[in-house]
Amino acid sequence: MSQRFGRGFVVALFSVAWPLAAAADDWPTWRGPTGDGVWREGGVVERFASERLARVWTAEIGSGYSGPTVAAGRVYVTDRVIEPKQIERVHCFDAKTGKAIWSHAYDAAYRGVGYEAGPRACVTIHDGRAYSLGTMGHLFCFDAADGRVIWQKDTLKEYAIEMPQWGIATTPVVFEDLLIVQIGGTPGANVVAFDRKSGEEKWRALGDGASYSTPIVIEQAGQPVLVVWTAERLCGLDPRTGKQHWATDYEPGGVRMNVSSPVFDGRRIFVSSFFDGAMLVEAAKDRLEANRLWRRKGPSEKESDALHSTIGTPLLQGDFIYGIDSYGQMRGLKLANGDRVWEDQTAMPKERWGTLYFVRHVAGGVKGRPELAGSREAETLSRGDRVDDVWMFNERGELLIGALTPQGFQERSRAKLIDPTTDQLRRGDGVCWSHPAFADRCVFARNDRELVCASLAKD
Repeated sequence: MSQRFGRGFVVALFSVAWPLAAAADDWPTWRGPTGDGVWREGGVVERFASERLARVWTAEIGSGYSGPTVAAGRVYVTDRVIEPKQIERVHCFDAKTGKAIWSHAYDAAYRGVGYEAGPRACVTIHDGRAYSLGTMGHLFCFDAADGRVIWQKDTLKEYAIEMPQWGIATTPVVFEDLLIVQIGGTPGANVVAFDRKSGEEKWRALGDGASYSTPIVIEQAGQPVLVVWTAERLCGLDPRTGKQHWATDYEPGGVRMNVSSPVFDGRRIFVSSFFDGAMLVEAAKDRLEANRLWRRKGPSEKESDALHSTIGTPLLQGDFIYGIDSYGQMRGLKLANGDRVWEDQTAMPKERWGTLYFVRHVAGGVKGRPELAGSREAETLSRGDRVDDVWMFNERGELLIGALTPQGFQERSRAKLIDPTTDQLRRGDGVCWSHPAFADRCVFARNDRELVCASLAKD
């Protein structure tokens, strides 16, 4: 982080956007407290004691793709029910017992979208409020404690959304007093920012089609920048006003499938999709500009080049990129040019749409030290190009612990967490495509039938 701004700017950018200082052990939004896929909690196991994790509790839910989120001792998740009519639901459970606290249901008939198992976006928790965005664009702000609706929007109607092939999927992002969503509205409303307390629109931006990728907030040239990967471009916006600072064309093919979030290592931004391959962009340090360093795409999904990710977000460390390719192949790439240095299939079977989520573990966290939140100094993740403590959740419902290095993947431990189910994908006995949450020294995961909690505490 820029030293010119010091503690105040760091807190404004990260602790306001995500409640780190108050709840460093929570998992309140997509990919964790700071949206970077890092788990900053100590006192957890280094290896699993058995081949299947013992559950603390199990709660019955319906189908859906959205991963659970955890805040202030509660777990939030969404699902879908189709009988006697089509509805989506937002649930809140006690994190220690799994007891249902509240649930809100609303009519949500799916029209013109594929993969109908349920909502995609995680529930974002911030400042006592819970924000959910459904497949058909239903946006809600709830009182996180009791489920009371504070405000709501039917964005499909209000913004004339050009519905993506697989529905609305991006998780709402909180920045300062704004709630920002990528919905693909028209005209010029790919991204819309609302007052997070009242629901009043504050700005709209971009005429692009919507992707399925959740935006991130980075620091560039001493300013916060909202990085949005649309269906066609990678864009940098002022998160306070929606003003476009820069944009880089991604040149999509026929089927647009940008799902994973952009990844930022302090200087470079990396994106990757199933059909259209990978791109690396450099964000200028001293000005609000960006330029493409390289773009690589294979001739087909089976003859992929560099990295063709499906759902899971890749990981950048040092001079290397680690990610999951189109058929579940784990790959290590040179960041400089995208050249492949190794490939490994041991983390999961070879299947189309292969999905695995990376979570970097940093023992000790930043609790009680908000001035370090999000800073490069705080990220004592590993040495050089290694990621020595990476947790992985694969589509078979297995949790893995290991290391990613320029020489390859080193598995340390593996255990079954939850069974795959077929509503998300009717392939064999199904898949687990929902991102887990790590909080309170536990892991929380869901399939199309249940939400489970398993302890990861060392003691």
